[in-house]
Amino acid sequence: MAASARLPCAGLRSLRRLLLGRPSHPGRLPARGLRAGVCLQQQEEFTSLEEKPQFPGASAEFVDKLEFIQPNVISGIPIYRVMDRQGQITNPSEDPELPQEQVLKFYKSMTLLNTMDRILYESQRQGRISFYMTNYGEEGTHVGSAAALSDTDLVFGQYREAGVLMHRGYPLDLFMAQCYGNASDTGKGRQMPVHYGCKDLHFVTISSPLATQIPQAVGSAYAIKRENTNRIVICYFGEGAASEGDAHAGFNFAATLECPIIFFCRNNGYAISTPTSEQYRGDGIAARGPGYGIQSIRVDGNDVFAVYNATREARRRAVAENQPFLIEAMTYRIGHHSTSDDSSAYRSVDEVNYWDKQDHPISRLRHYMVGRGWWDEDQEKTWRKKSRKRVMEAFEEAERKLKPSPQFLFSDVYCEMPWHIQKQQESLERHLKQYGEHYPLGQYEK
Repeated sequence: MAASARLPCAGLRSLRRLLLGRPSHPGRLPARGLRAGVCLQQQEEFTSLEEKPQFPGASAEFVDKLEFIQPNVISGIPIYRVMDRQGQITNPSEDPELPQEQVLKFYKSMTLLNTMDRILYESQRQGRISFYMTNYGEEGTHVGSAAALSDTDLVFGQYREAGVLMHRGYPLDLFMAQCYGNASDTGKGRQMPVHYGCKDLHFVTISSPLATQIPQAVGSAYAIKRENTNRIVICYFGEGAASEGDAHAGFNFAATLECPIIFFCRNNGYAISTPTSEQYRGDGIAARGPGYGIQSIRVDGNDVFAVYNATREARRRAVAENQPFLIEAMTYRIGHHSTSDDSSAYRSVDEVNYWDKQDHPISRLRHYMVGRGWWDEDQEKTWRKKSRKRVMEAFEEAERKLKPSPQFLFSDVYCEMPWHIQKQQESLERHLKQYGEHYPLGQYEK
């Protein structure tokens, strides 16, 4: 007789022995036999596909047909937008109806960032700073999302979110000080250019390793949830960073711990030189959210109003419901990945020109303002001239300032400096005392 056919009889014999006070195996507690008998009886109750599965790992129904789920089960997550490329509102009910003053602030933040990018990019090409990353084409994702947040919300950036910090009021002279690593840099010259941070503006200092900010942001969101302070965390990253294991860990932790966080993915088409066609096979990044139990949306990242609406609603619900949200902003990186990259090696000039000339977030917002009578060509020329002057003044001031003291190489790590760091510091002091004439010490603060 097959083992499966003997199981019911064996179970009955065990139960009979238990009731008669005779354990089936010497030395084994009778309670185990009772549990085994009860579990066996419960299992026997499931006899057809109509019974609901009791597995703890998923909520689903039984089927009797072998079929794998296809990756294109969803034809494509739609892209939410508010205005078209000509700046026309497509659905009046979705118009945020922002006042003129606020829309002008959007535009000035976006164009000031664009101007700063051009000047600092050229300064790197001239050897004045060591490195730079532009934000060309992605200004709408920065400003639209930043405007929808509370000033106390905590921001974790990747390395292409300077517009978020600028819209929050970070001054040009500190942007320049950080890129030049001069004595006014709050990081004391220790970080690479564009690795900004500001405690007062709740902007966590940027770290180069890709996606490390994602689980860190989730941990901060969990702490904020426990404080119950009506704040959230927003974490920015690119579609390339979403391929890192840290992204999986962050998404899963945020969902299971029910953290008030917005995951904001800038899908700009390229992870350095890797196009999205080689980066993933699924439907972008927004399609991953439901798999983690995260509510998700895909927006037109070149539409500052669409970004604003989506971020504002996600923030409202994250606070009210203590839930994570995922926003995938579809945009395009017009500039090179960084000054270490030449994107002409992997994409055409025509492709770049299309996005620069036909679907730029700054142009779209300008069309909107002109249509409302809020902006004209004279105002454009005046503002461009004024903004360039502001950037150049901050640029020139940053170049004149001294570098931080070499002593900062050893400080701000330990509360009390350990002996081996003291030894290194003393060694440097002796070296500079003996060979100081060979170093440009005049460029550093004492």
